[in-house]
Amino acid sequence: MDSGATIVIDLGKTLSKVSLWDAGGRMLDRHVRANTPLEVGGIRRLDAPAIGAWLLDTLRRFSDVPVSRIVPVGHGAGVCALVDGALAFPPLDYEQPIPEAVMAGYRAQRDPFAQTGSPALPDGLNFGSQLYWLDQLHPDVMARATLLPWAQYWAWFLSGTATSEVTSLGCHSDLWCPQDADFSGMAKRLGWASRFAPIKRAGDVVGTLRPEIAAATGLSPDVQVLAGLHDSNAALLAARGFAEIADNEATVLSTGTWFIGMRLPANPVDTTALPEARDCLVNVDVHGRAVPSARFMGGREIETLIEIDTRRVDIKPDQPALLAAVPEVLRQGRMILPTLMRGFGPYAQGRFGWINRPEDWFERRAAACLYAALVADTALDLIGASDRLLVEGRFAEAEVFVRALASLRPDMAVYTANAHNDVSFGALRLIDPTLTPQGQLVRVEPLDADLDTYRNRWQAEVAASAERTAA
Repeated sequence: MDSGATIVIDLGKTLSKVSLWDAGGRMLDRHVRANTPLEVGGIRRLDAPAIGAWLLDTLRRFSDVPVSRIVPVGHGAGVCALVDGALAFPPLDYEQPIPEAVMAGYRAQRDPFAQTGSPALPDGLNFGSQLYWLDQLHPDVMARATLLPWAQYWAWFLSGTATSEVTSLGCHSDLWCPQDADFSGMAKRLGWASRFAPIKRAGDVVGTLRPEIAAATGLSPDVQVLAGLHDSNAALLAARGFAEIADNEATVLSTGTWFIGMRLPANPVDTTALPEARDCLVNVDVHGRAVPSARFMGGREIETLIEIDTRRVDIKPDQPALLAAVPEVLRQGRMILPTLMRGFGPYAQGRFGWINRPEDWFERRAAACLYAALVADTALDLIGASDRLLVEGRFAEAEVFVRALASLRPDMAVYTANAHNDVSFGALRLIDPTLTPQGQLVRVEPLDADLDTYRNRWQAEVAASAERTAA
């Protein structure tokens, strides 16, 4: 790795982030933008044009810095179509509902979970369903389009070179078979495999800045652009920089809009045994290896609960006050039943509800954190997580959540890492795998509370709710 700086562009579902790093792995600057969907003809899409304009404005801030490379990172449920050297149309937002008739036709085409490790998900979360619908919405354009995942779209935006990459293709897309390291049968049958841009490794340099991008930003035209990768897999790379995680049985719980548990097994495991109906899946790491994973929309659920209950989303949580609220929450049996974001997580068909809903804001927030810990505990069990757990992302700072997890999983050593920059740091390790995170992992202390009794009651209430729903 040379002495030049690296820019990481992390284009997630909720936030777009650009960070500047020196060669030693120290962050020098960071800029963040909230993403809003774009509606075109009544269809919700990712606002790639607005994100692109913001990205150029942000890169201009670094025009006086000797930047050597840019690494794009993105969420895994976006797919773009290029025609005649331009984006054909803004890509679909994965939360856009797909017409029932279209989805029924698509479901009939999917390969079995045992082959792809990709569960059947709602809306456009399997981005194969997006392609199926786009083929019907724009048949002429799609027939001649070059396809590429969301992260690699931004590599193309900067460099002009279109590529694909396995961590994005292998993220519950229905398009990849991890055990074969190849496109799925459906992707080949429907002609998509041949339309995707050539596959490169995440750390491969795909080109240098387009002349017009260099001119618009003031960056050197010699800045190299890497192929880039899926955001949760970048967090996985960052975690592997810690000695406690690197070569041991461990699981990383990445927390943002999605809470995604990704197990790093010490020995190969049978991923076909994962329960598809409970939002388990097989991710693919940068080396093409299968990663048993489970997820739920934890960040969206917590944030929605806070906004609905308090309309006080501007309040920064007082962690000591939240911790102090836990005993009363437990004493009064205040709890939340899954699932607020129906269709996702280990209780995908559960009906959300409060039991003994508190009026106090801190008690409601504490109950929401306990709820997230209970669902995360279930998801981690489903993938066989053991030994070590690293919680990273913005909810690693939520003490009630992480300490509750430590209480619920006493046989695991639970750690937290930097709560904001792990994805970007993981992208840096594509360039220099010897980089180790600054600082050390922090071992989480369990709550001084009886969570076993609370969990048992919660599980009983969840089971009773499921019986009522079935009846």
